[in-house]
Amino acid sequence: MKRVITIVVTSLIVGLLIYGGYSLLMSNKAQSEAKAKNVTVKPFAVSVATVGSQELSSDLSLVGTIIASREVNIASEIMGRVRSVNMELGQTKGAGSLLITIDDELKRTALQQAEISLEKAKKEYERVQMVQTENALPDQTLDNAKWAVQLAETQVAAAQRQVRDARISAPISGTVTAKTVEVGSMVQPGQVLGTIVDLANLKLRINVPENDVFNLKMGDPVAITTEVYPGVTLEGRIKAIIGKADEAHTYPVEVAIPNNRNHPLKAGMFGRVSFTSLPSRTSVVIPRAAVIGSVKKAQVYVLNGTTVRLRDVVLGSEVGTNVEVLSGLKEGEQVVSTGQNNLRDSMQVQVVK
Repeated sequence: MKRVITIVVTSLIVGLLIYGGYSLLMSNKAQSEAKAKNVTVKPFAVSVATVGSQELSSDLSLVGTIIASREVNIASEIMGRVRSVNMELGQTKGAGSLLITIDDELKRTALQQAEISLEKAKKEYERVQMVQTENALPDQTLDNAKWAVQLAETQVAAAQRQVRDARISAPISGTVTAKTVEVGSMVQPGQVLGTIVDLANLKLRINVPENDVFNLKMGDPVAITTEVYPGVTLEGRIKAIIGKADEAHTYPVEVAIPNNRNHPLKAGMFGRVSFTSLPSRTSVVIPRAAVIGSVKKAQVYVLNGTTVRLRDVVLGSEVGTNVEVLSGLKEGEQVVSTGQNNLRDSMQVQVVK
């Protein structure tokens, strides 16, 4: 009986302890929840800017390299020893002027032999024709004599070409910029002996970004300036727009420049091209400081009452401290311009000036 009483008392004491601990735990939880309800989250202080519009002049100015409109390598077409050289670096040569002569003694001898063979073939053909009129020879004999004349004529033409190739003339009018041969040199077919460039008309080659190249047209006028002639503006026109971009996603564009006698230019100079024909446009702009992320994945925080929402935008050209927005924002909306580094989507903010 005593044992039963002891077990009952012990169970009552354990139950009272468990109930007391549970009550205390629930009480503490209720107090913590009450304190949490009384705690207010302080909004982040931010500055905002209103999305506006701006007239963009579409000015585009790029630096490129001036090159010759035509550049031709002077090469030999025959083998032989150089007899004379009539060109020097920097000299101006007209088209067709004699530059280099190669020894042609053996080639003239070969031409004489070919001419003799032709004369012989013609006489043989005439003799065969006379005999043929009496039907004394078969037609095959007459045909063979005729073909011998044609073969001799081609041999004469080839020998004449060899003689002409011994005199190398300027293919274009221009300035000699390279000379790699002297009198007595032995040259081979295809060997480059010099270079002539046409500096009367020049080209300026630039690389235009993909966002701007579609606004250009063939024949558009451009203004060109150089550091060689400060304050002097030269005129040019777009000559070619290459339809394939390079690795940097820019498109090569060539501008034709008539070389000015009063302000002559040379190949290899730098020139700045200003495109004057680009139309102006009105675009949505925001401060550059409001943009977070990269240019390819740009985002901004847009103010929505007392909270902010993260939004993707597509950017265009930079205009001073502002940047053009092609899509994603409307004029009149407000974007966070300072303090956005600590923000998250849908977070409460307090706008301060």
